[in-house]
Order: sequence, then C-alpha cells, then structure tokens
Amino acid sequence: MLSLPVAQEVPLRALDTLFIATSAVSTTGLVTIDPGTSFTFFGEIVILALMQMGSLGYMTIGSFVALHLARRFDSLRAQTTRSAFNLPEEMDPASFIRAVVAFTLTCEAIGAVFLWWMFSAAGVDDPIWSAIFHAVSAFGTAGFSLNPNSFESFADHAGITLTLSALSLLGAMGFLIVVDFWRHMTGRSRYLGFTSKVIWRITLGFLIVGTVVLFVVEPTYQALPPEDRLLASFFQVMTASTTVGFNTTPIADLAPAIIVVMIFLMIVGASPAGTGGGLKTTSFAALVGLVRSALRGRESVRFFKRDIPTERLQTATASLAYYMGLMMVATFILLLTDPLLPFDKVLFEAISAMGTVGLSMGITGELSDLGKLVIIVLMTAGRVGILTFGMALASHDESRAEEEDNDLVI
Repeated sequence: MLSLPVAQEVPLRALDTLFIATSAVSTTGLVTIDPGTSFTFFGEIVILALMQMGSLGYMTIGSFVALHLARRFDSLRAQTTRSAFNLPEEMDPASFIRAVVAFTLTCEAIGAVFLWWMFSAAGVDDPIWSAIFHAVSAFGTAGFSLNPNSFESFADHAGITLTLSALSLLGAMGFLIVVDFWRHMTGRSRYLGFTSKVIWRITLGFLIVGTVVLFVVEPTYQALPPEDRLLASFFQVMTASTTVGFNTTPIADLAPAIIVVMIFLMIVGASPAGTGGGLKTTSFAALVGLVRSALRGRESVRFFKRDIPTERLQTATASLAYYMGLMMVATFILLLTDPLLPFDKVLFEAISAMGTVGLSMGITGELSDLGKLVIIVLMTAGRVGILTFGMALASHDESRAEEEDNDLVI
C-alpha cells in the first residue's frame, strides 16, 4: 500500500517502503526517509494503521475481530488468549480484550485532544491530524513523527513533551498494570501484584536515576535553564526506557558516556504487558536476582523478598544470551556492509532496532541495501520477541535434525 502512487508524495524505492512498513508494524520508528514529506495523507493513514495494529498486537486484534464476528469466544480461543496474556483465572478473556481496545482508544483520544489544543497554539500545520498521528505513535511506543526533526522544536514545551511522556509510559507499562494500580487505589485490592511492583519500581528507578545522570553529566544541557534542562533530561531517559523513540535532542550530539546510559536503557526496554520492546523490566529483575543470589551463595533466587520461579530465570537468561548473540552477529554484518560508518553509531542502530526503540545517531538513511535488510530483520525479531524469534529458528533446526536422525536410522 505504501508503494502505491497515491501513497507517495515523491517516488520511493520498494526497499524504503518495506523498511517503513516494518518499522511501523514493529512500533520501532526508525526511518530511512522523512515520513512527513515523503508520503501523502493516504500514506500517513496507512502508517498510522500499521502502528495501531502493531501496538495492539496480532493476538488482541485477532481476538477482537473473532469476538465481534462470533459474539463470543469458543473454549480454544479463550484458553489461547488467557495463556498469551498470562491472565489470572478470575479475569474473563473476552472482557479483557474489549477492555484493552477501549483503554487504548480512550488514552489515544484524550492524548490527541490535549496535543491538538497545544499544536494549534504552537501554529503546527494540520494540528488535528498531527495530534491524532502522534497520540497513536506515542501510546504505541512507535516513535513515528511527521516532523522532520522529531520533537526537537518543542524541547522546551512542557505541555507537549509531558503529554507524549504520559502516553508513552501508559503504553509501555500495559493495561494489566494500570488495572492493578486502579484496583489498589480504589480499595478493591489491598496490595499491588508482585509483577506490578517490579515494573513500577524499576521503571520509576530508571527514570529518576537516568534523569539525574543526564541533568548532571550531559554537556549540551549545561547552558539550558534549569527547568528546560530537567525536562530535556527526563524526556530522553523516558523515550529510551519506554522504547518510544522520540527525541528533543539530536542523539548524535550526546556525550559518549550518555550514549552508554541510553544503550543500557534501550536493552532493558519496557514492560512485558506493554507495547514497548527490549529485554523487559521483569527479565532485568530476574537477572539481578540471579546475580545477587550467586554472589551471596543462595540456592534460591529472590527479588523484592519473593522467590523467582526457575522457568522465569531460564527465560530471562535465554533472552539475554540470544539478545547478545543476535546483536553481535548483526553488528558484525552491518560493519561489513557499511565499513565507513562509525562503530558506535552502528552498534547503537542495531540495539535500537532490536529493542524497537527507534532512536538513531543519524545513520539509518545512509545504510546500504543489505544494511537496511539487516535492520528490518532486527526490528521484526524485536517485535515478536527476541526469545520467540530464537525459538522459531531453533524449532526448525530441531525438526530438521529429527528428520535427519530418522533418515539415518532407516
């Protein structure tokens, strides 16, 4: 659809339209061309639809369509939905799917209203459409922007940046966490669930510590007024940890030490129930618990005074191992296909693609065709899940090995 003449403002290569489509549906936000000037209104609608489908996920959309066609869930669909979203037994899968869609559309609508009001006051062209597009992009942690420099022009606009931050954090934490918080605040539940505690504590910790580090260390922020400096520091930490990928500061201008901080935040990423990518905060918690237990000589692994099941530890460890392996292979190939690009920028690009973050140090459009294909694979792997991607490849290898063993026996 993006390759149709009606979608293009200027002639585009098929590889670039494939790159944009993959980036949108994987909610990454990396772009080889400027979406705001390269696509017509129809093309922008296609990108918005891809972002919306990518943020909701195929399970949610498929279940929602099946629910409204059949008016109910059959037992297989209900069981699959419960397993896919790890729902508690007391939660009805059909009600959950309806609530997720309603929650998503409500958050995006409220965010769009606020953005429309502020975009209109700031003199933005087509403020209604821009507000809708960026609200969907923010909540879905997609990071697509119709502005050629993302939100660098609004670095000192607290209303716009904080609205985008609120949408991104709600999307990154996920519906189940928001429901858990709501039940706790309204007195329906005395305690937050263990997963909710882990997610909000790690997310809040990253936001506070990261903001302080950028506020104190980043040299390009030193000349800013204290309030603008604080806002810029918070926004860049938020955009990396939620994997939304917006920026109010050119990433290539950040100090090397801050780039290391951004890389760490992108690797950890968002929460498992949300729209963001990365290893996930819960996997990070499991790995921290594993290291602490090993250092203290404990047989059991604990985090926040709770035992972590062995299968969760295996999942977290396997995810990290596969993540590091895929990152090394991808970076190696990218350095072969684009040897003139600096190592740090290539590594940053690969991590950003795997974490579906969308931040770039400005080399995405300079990649060779093979380099762009590598990034497309990384964005796809990041969206379906690094471990899921690896399991798909491993299961294929195992099936082939079993066939070879059978042939040998015969």
